[in-house]
Amino acid sequence: MAAALEGLRLVLADDHAVVRMGFRMLLEGVGAEVVAEAASGEAALAAFAGHRPDVLVMDVTMPGLGGLGALERLLAHHADARVLMLSAHDDTQVPTRALKAGAAGYLSKRAQPAELVRAVAQVARGGRYVDPDIAAQLALARFGDAGDPVAALTDKEFAVFLQLAKGRDVRQVADSHGVSASTVGTHLYHIKQKLQAGNAAQLALIAVRAGLIEA
Repeated sequence: MAAALEGLRLVLADDHAVVRMGFRMLLEGVGAEVVAEAASGEAALAAFAGHRPDVLVMDVTMPGLGGLGALERLLAHHADARVLMLSAHDDTQVPTRALKAGAAGYLSKRAQPAELVRAVAQVARGGRYVDPDIAAQLALARFGDAGDPVAALTDKEFAVFLQLAKGRDVRQVADSHGVSASTVGTHLYHIKQKLQAGNAAQLALIAVRAGLIEA
């Protein structure tokens, strides 16, 4: 595995500096070059545009636009971008949404280091990669989504729901997604109806119970 990623140029996006440092040491140790790091969705977009890496390795949960919002915006402008999404959560909703949105790969942060190297290599070659444990959960979840209220949300609603559940207000969500506050308000109305939630605290509780955010 000494030169498994020889010559690959990568951008790392994660809001934890220690995590980025660990990823950098691992990936550069097998031949890759980390050309930039980012701590938010917006910074990840800027880093990608400035460096055009072979692979963007991006955490789902970050401040601002967040990983899913950044993924959607990135692929709207760079359809050929190769993105490997990472998450510390064990839910099936986020990987389903990320892969549907166009991520080339999805890996749990609980995976072994060799699995990250394998995932980056696979994505860089133009392939798709899904963490084996998550793949099994996704297959099972296809038969059980009816019991998950969050599954009823559209992709746009889900992205808004995640940010609102993390405590962001309508104006902040609107600014991060580049839409009007009234558009976010419309999404919020439908989200509340579908999830039978009356306020932001209830949205946060639903997100915690679904494993989408930490309590």
